Amino acid sequence: MTRDLRTARTGAVLTFVLAGLMCGSMTVRIPALSDKLGLSEASVGVTLLVWGLGALVTMQSMRAVMARFGSRSILRVAAPLTATALALLAVAPSFPLAVVASGLFGMAFGAVDVAMNAQGSVVERAYGRPLMNGMHAGWCAGAIGAGLLGTAAIAAGLSITTHLVLVALLALPATVLVSRTYLPDPVAAAGAAPAAPRRRMPPMIYLLGVIAFCAFMVEGTVADWNGLYLRDALGAPEAVAALGYPIFEAGMLAGRLAGDRVRARFGARGMMAASGLATAATFGVVITAPSAPVALAAMLFVGVAVATVSPMAMSLAGEATDTPGPAIAQTGAMGYAGLLLGPVIIGFLSDLATLRVGLGIAVLLGVLIAVVARFLPRHRAAAVPAETARRELSMAA
Repeated sequence: MTRDLRTARTGAVLTFVLAGLMCGSMTVRIPALSDKLGLSEASVGVTLLVWGLGALVTMQSMRAVMARFGSRSILRVAAPLTATALALLAVAPSFPLAVVASGLFGMAFGAVDVAMNAQGSVVERAYGRPLMNGMHAGWCAGAIGAGLLGTAAIAAGLSITTHLVLVALLALPATVLVSRTYLPDPVAAAGAAPAAPRRRMPPMIYLLGVIAFCAFMVEGTVADWNGLYLRDALGAPEAVAALGYPIFEAGMLAGRLAGDRVRARFGARGMMAASGLATAATFGVVITAPSAPVALAAMLFVGVAVATVSPMAMSLAGEATDTPGPAIAQTGAMGYAGLLLGPVIIGFLSDLATLRVGLGIAVLLGVLIAVVARFLPRHRAAAVPAETARRELSMAA
């Protein structure tokens, strides 16, 4: 294995880490943003909605952009812009300007999300073996790091402005340095036809989009609702309820660190189906738990179960066509829609019945992942042969 490939793999992982750090830093200081600008819950919801819509709009447009420019060029622009937008959000003096900054942050982050997955697919092709789960583990590490740094910043009395500006000042030069490690996209660099992204994707891409939708919706369900469920339904103190998400992320990190080895041994199709069933079973324990400690323990295993689903969906999308960037953009856009719709659907069901009933949708989503996975092709290589990929890259460079 050449040093350039090892460097490219490290750079891809660090990109995921930086993305998780920036996104997590914003999330952890939302209460401080609300206090700083005197926002109501509805105003906070609008700010988050604009962030999500900005990301989704960018993702929906990325098929054409990825085919034209490739993941390397997009990351070199979008990653520094994400850091800049985070700083703009930190210094926003009013609600309207915070909404604008949130939208810009979402749009830049949406481009980074698609492009870093596409870059991960390029590195996988060059290696000739599964690597995507390990790269997504970098996201978990960045998100956990954001939580720890946020806790330290709050304990030190740092304002949201100082905290997020410091994170942005750390991330901005880091994204520029990491950008030197990226590999070229073979097809994009060789001059793919502009009309290519307008063609309908293979059916497999849409199946993977459905799977990603379900997985992202489960992840969003835990992020947005687990604290409220632990506090209100199970009577946990707020400090205990706050442990749910980091415990879930720890499970995700463990699952993703082991995921590539498990996939190489058992295959993506069977592993995805098993992950869906495990997600349904473990989340079933969460919503039927008699106490907070039982639910928290189950939350760890939900993280392990669902951890590999979205990375494998992105990886398989990258392998399904000769142009991995547009295919990953389509799968990612469908998946991200689940992250946006999840809180709305669960909130609606909770109003109609109870929060336990609303959260029960995650059990159904796990079953749906397992069912849809059975329709994926049974035999697919984990990646294109390494020598073929390296020849493509050498021609593209």
